[in-house]
Amino acid sequence: MELPGLAFAVWIFICFYPTVDGYPSGKVREACTSMIPCHGSSPQLSPEHTITVNRTEFKPGDNIEVHLSGPDFEGFFIQARDAEHLDSPAVGSFMLVDRRLSQLLTCGRTKNSAVSHTSKAKKKYIKVYWIAPGDAPKRVQFLATVVKKYKTFWVKIPGPVVSQPNKPSPTTPLHTTPEAVSTSHLVSYLSKPFNASGCGSMKFCIRNPSNCDPESASCFFLSFQQEKSSVFIEMSGPSEGYLAFALSHDQWMGGDDAYLCINEDHSVHVSTAYLKGRSPPVLDSENSLEDVSWRLADGVLQCSFRRSIHLPAYKGRFNLDASYYIFLADGEASEGGLIHKHSRQPLITNRIYNVTGLPQDIGGSRSPRLIKAHGALMFVAWITTVSIGVIVARFFKPVWSCSFLFGKEMWFQVHRTLMLTTVVLTSISFLLPFIYRGGWSQQAGFHPYLGCTVMTLTIFQLLMAGFRPSRHAPRRQLFNWFHWSTGTTARILAVVTMFLGMDLPALDLPDPWDTYTMTGFVAWHVGIEVLLEIHSYCLVRKVEVIEDDRVQILQSLTSAEAEGRLFNQIVLTIYVCGNIVFLIAFLAAINQI
Repeated sequence: MELPGLAFAVWIFICFYPTVDGYPSGKVREACTSMIPCHGSSPQLSPEHTITVNRTEFKPGDNIEVHLSGPDFEGFFIQARDAEHLDSPAVGSFMLVDRRLSQLLTCGRTKNSAVSHTSKAKKKYIKVYWIAPGDAPKRVQFLATVVKKYKTFWVKIPGPVVSQPNKPSPTTPLHTTPEAVSTSHLVSYLSKPFNASGCGSMKFCIRNPSNCDPESASCFFLSFQQEKSSVFIEMSGPSEGYLAFALSHDQWMGGDDAYLCINEDHSVHVSTAYLKGRSPPVLDSENSLEDVSWRLADGVLQCSFRRSIHLPAYKGRFNLDASYYIFLADGEASEGGLIHKHSRQPLITNRIYNVTGLPQDIGGSRSPRLIKAHGALMFVAWITTVSIGVIVARFFKPVWSCSFLFGKEMWFQVHRTLMLTTVVLTSISFLLPFIYRGGWSQQAGFHPYLGCTVMTLTIFQLLMAGFRPSRHAPRRQLFNWFHWSTGTTARILAVVTMFLGMDLPALDLPDPWDTYTMTGFVAWHVGIEVLLEIHSYCLVRKVEVIEDDRVQILQSLTSAEAEGRLFNQIVLTIYVCGNIVFLIAFLAAINQI
């Protein structure tokens, strides 16, 4: 009898213990099937909360508003199921309205097929959108479990039933045929995500990141497939506002042929536009696109359409059998389909392409080459040459004082060479953004102002070094102080400027990787300086305590100098290697964007 009793106790422990605190975070996937919270008590019978919808009929791709309301409650769990088989798996997917109150869950194989709470905070009202799938049953009913308090909850509160009045038979295809589309501009709902099959062999594809899977929630995808006298185009990416691509004769916005997929109240509108300068696009009143389809799921916006290779009747539409730069952008859209400026740099191809020519599978860059070069040169200058030059001047003056190079002390020649290299790299890098922008950028925050300050201090440091007084001149001490303070200020401001520049749209290194890596470099440099300072102090103290006769002192001094020289050289070697590692990391990140 002891064994069954022990087994029963273990069973009680496994089933009951993990749920003593319920699910305050709303992660209730364990309750996907039963919708019953394991709170150790029975559900209430008479529900106090109600589920309402804004419509009772739907077709695949439609969005239905679902409202849950009633007296204060802490937790909830909403699903849609086949009204004829309420024990069947969840149907369709949901979209959120307020991410602070609700979150999406995956029940079974259907992503975002349930909604639950995010915390125990009391709430009276929840609003979400249900997206009807292509394979939805004829009648769908909404169910909700509501937790008022830990011991007070209702399970599977029945909600309204919505139905498809003219549900197609299983053999009826969801998409319209090319023959039907050629005579009417119908819009259909995509039943599944795009895929990369045929990229580079049958269709021209652009992917960001390179070689990403269009079914992934982080992949931006654009494809062109020629079909006789028309081109079928697919575009997808993570966006809750809009996606757009444009064909351009250069790498600047303006005078471009644009195509936009805009989320308008959870329905996608596909339109064409002609871009004039940097002003917002004006959508065309006449649509030259056919076979339009779209899909909104898992935070990914997808649309596809067909257009003729030549459209002479439509002003602003480019011929698709010519070569262009291709832009791919995303951003936010407000009510009424009003789009806002993209929050980050668009993806731009590195050269012109003919999308009806040889099929290719390419990537693109969200950072222009001049801006990449600007960032790379600044990293080389202020992570390697300046930092090493400062260490050499500060700690290797006594170590290399007896070594000469081209008639000058070695430490000075190395220091001067590194600092002149810094001036040259900084000067070239400083000009590149102005060449790219054609002037001053009004949208880069404090970065250009601090950059100009660093450039000014760099030139001032160079001029001051050119008029350096001799070693024993009365003004040498004043020069040393100004030289040190100007250089230190320039280095500090340069690091701050790089912190700000890494997150600008034109460069936008991976976040938070860029912040952590730059912080690591600063800590690395400061740590090395502190280590060398401590070692220098200990070395001086060691020499000061030496007593006995002069011979012993001289022997000890020689031994101390040798020890200090070896230690400094080892630390310098390690420091240079570390700086190179940081530099390679930043250059690799720049190359990938």
